[in-house]
Amino acid sequence: MTLETGLAAPQDAEPRYLQWTPVIAGALAATALSLILVTFAAAVGLGVSSTAPTWRDASAALWILSGLYLILQAIVSFGFGAYIAGRIRRPFGAGPSDEVESRDGLHGLAVWALAVVLGSMVAGFIGAATFSRASPPAANNSTAEPLLSYELDRLFRSARRPPNVDLRSDRAEAGRILLTSSGHDGVSSDDRAYLIQLLGSTTGLSTLDAERRVDNGIANARTALTRSRRSTIIFAFSLATALLLGAVAAWAAACAGGRHRDGAPLPEWMAHSERFARRRIVIQ
Repeated sequence: MTLETGLAAPQDAEPRYLQWTPVIAGALAATALSLILVTFAAAVGLGVSSTAPTWRDASAALWILSGLYLILQAIVSFGFGAYIAGRIRRPFGAGPSDEVESRDGLHGLAVWALAVVLGSMVAGFIGAATFSRASPPAANNSTAEPLLSYELDRLFRSARRPPNVDLRSDRAEAGRILLTSSGHDGVSSDDRAYLIQLLGSTTGLSTLDAERRVDNGIANARTALTRSRRSTIIFAFSLATALLLGAVAAWAAACAGGRHRDGAPLPEWMAHSERFARRRIVIQ
């Protein structure tokens, strides 16, 4: 009797409120599924932001569709990982249903938080690797190159340029000037005159042609910066909405996983969804 009591005591002891093994497993599953869905979206052209010149001509419908896809994949990914955590979480004893549901929901939120951190780390590593490959090892790189590279190409286009001419310094300086085109005052008259002089000396254009090209370049740069700012705002709102709705989905999915684990009846809306899915399977 004493031996049985000694063996049963560790099982009846109050467990830690948060079990990290289900949380880590769910977070890894959520991050993996999110990476797959985001990679698929990037492959088919669903992106909220891009430095490609063709993206600036994209319609508002594509921006909205990309934002909705970002929200949908976050809900699916976080819900999938949180359901796994709630399903495999080890229950201890029979407690109040509200307490069990709260513990499952908190495990879902922990999955959500850890998956967000892991996703940010993966995105940071990918961005750093892409930037290091795309950036030349020069000391005078332009901060405008990732965004205004096409506008700078058109600005310094010339058919009579001598071979092996390094224009990186000139492009960097012109790019920094073009970045001011989206400001309240725009490009100043002194900067415009300097760009005309710089363009004439590097491309061999006449003053009139250089002036016309500089004006077109300033207008194109202003349009590109405006579209980039608009897509950045859409991306920021879509990302914030996706993360918030992902937290809600993680809580609900973890609670559903806990109900499946304990054999408890599902909420009415989940029961209807499950019966509908079973009917579709039978019909097919």
